[in-house]
Amino acid sequence: MKTSRITLIDALRGFALAGVALVHFTEQYVAGPPPPGFMEGINGPIDEVVQGIIFVLFQGKFFGLFSLLFGISFAIQMDSAAQRGADFSGRFLWRAVFLFGIGYAHQCFYRGDILTIYALLVPFLIPFHRLDKKWVLLAAGICFLSVPRFVAYAIWQGESVFGLPKNMMESALEQAYFITIQSGTLTEVFQQNAGYGMRTKLDYQLGGIGRLYYTFGYFLLGLWLYKTQLFVRLDEYLPRVKKTLIGCAVAMFVAFTLTGIVVSFTPQPINFTAWLHVLVVNTFDWVWLAMVGAIVSAFILLYQKESWRKRLDFFVPYGRMALTNYLVQALMGTSLFFGWGFGLLGTIRTSFLAVLAILLITLQTWASKWWLARFRYGPLEWLWRSWTFGRWQPLRR
Repeated sequence: MKTSRITLIDALRGFALAGVALVHFTEQYVAGPPPPGFMEGINGPIDEVVQGIIFVLFQGKFFGLFSLLFGISFAIQMDSAAQRGADFSGRFLWRAVFLFGIGYAHQCFYRGDILTIYALLVPFLIPFHRLDKKWVLLAAGICFLSVPRFVAYAIWQGESVFGLPKNMMESALEQAYFITIQSGTLTEVFQQNAGYGMRTKLDYQLGGIGRLYYTFGYFLLGLWLYKTQLFVRLDEYLPRVKKTLIGCAVAMFVAFTLTGIVVSFTPQPINFTAWLHVLVVNTFDWVWLAMVGAIVSAFILLYQKESWRKRLDFFVPYGRMALTNYLVQALMGTSLFFGWGFGLLGTIRTSFLAVLAILLITLQTWASKWWLARFRYGPLEWLWRSWTFGRWQPLRR
């Protein structure tokens, strides 16, 4: 299989990262439900519309897309090494060590970091590379049916894995956290995120919500897509891609309807004290899964049209420097909103935040294009590659 850099994948990764940036900026890097009264008197009707559009079209979907692309990148690197007669498993584990370290540094700024979770899942992902694609797809299906999530619920019964309060937004711990990011020093934010923030994130990943299992499902789905040779045999697969787009649209409607039916029978409020609470989260995740499938299918189909390809290639340099751009986004976002920086948390309208996010994405894309015209890799990508091979890699073109 051709394992050279596939421009379509770079463009798709950049597009996914742009969606992540838009969500994070409009959430103001709070990484959780804001306290009551947050943004009161700030947002108007237009802002509510913008917030609704971002929730429906972006929130949760682009995280899934980004995770799927991690699975594809993993498969490309493993297969490239295999074609050279080498086993890349050990080096990919070594790469995960670097990813965890840089992710934990990122975690100190922003408790919504996903890199640490990716790194922790890598050891479980590596064995799947040797399996036939049908078994990879089966394992992904088990994750998307939330079998691990139901097992986790059976073990913890909706209680916090780390002994945190059930109603987090009303807890003194969460109130203290919000006060810290709103007005605390950089050191105080680091202390909160390195300890309490990490526990809340892992609790979210492992507990009733169980986002960890879906993330792994997206990894496996990306690995499966690579094994089907979709991205190197697009001409053959285009009819199936069109059918997949239609199928995902139908599945989205069915999953949304099913979610409404389950909610009507679910005890309120949803606080993960009943099995139905876990089930409704799962059916809602199916809506997001179908939307991710629709986004990927639509992107691939549009990319085949010359006029659209020129537009979508705008995201290529942004995607090639995804790690660097992801961390720079968080640094700029937290410095803008948190108390240790400009302290603008809760003071800017959502519509303005969306515009700021688009401007940042545009600037980062231009900066990435300028950088890649002179260097082979982004700064962090270069460090990551050098770490992987244990020696400094050539950087300048």
